[in-house]
Amino acid sequence: MAKEQRIKDKTTTNAAPREKINTAVPVIAVVEEIVGRTGARGEITQIKCKLLEGRDEGKSMRRNVKGPVRIGDLITLRETEIEARRIRGSFGRSV
Repeated sequence: MAKEQRIKDKTTTNAAPREKINTAVPVIAVVEEIVGRTGARGEITQIKCKLLEGRDEGKSMRRNVKGPVRIGDLITLRETEIEARRIRGSFGRSV
């Protein structure tokens, strides 16, 4: 006599539903400050940029950029909801 196996319904989980990130309209931002280099070989530059248009116009945020970048450059962002983590600096030491 075979036992019936119960299949767990995946739609009844307690996890919160993920919101979809809006990537439909690109947003223009201007580079305000170069924070530092990151990545395994220093190939990524972390910057602070100010959004010039869109829903979050005027908001300043950190982003990681690959390639050459200078203060005053205009960059195009696909999404503006996720901000880059801060670069770990001098491990809390003040000089």
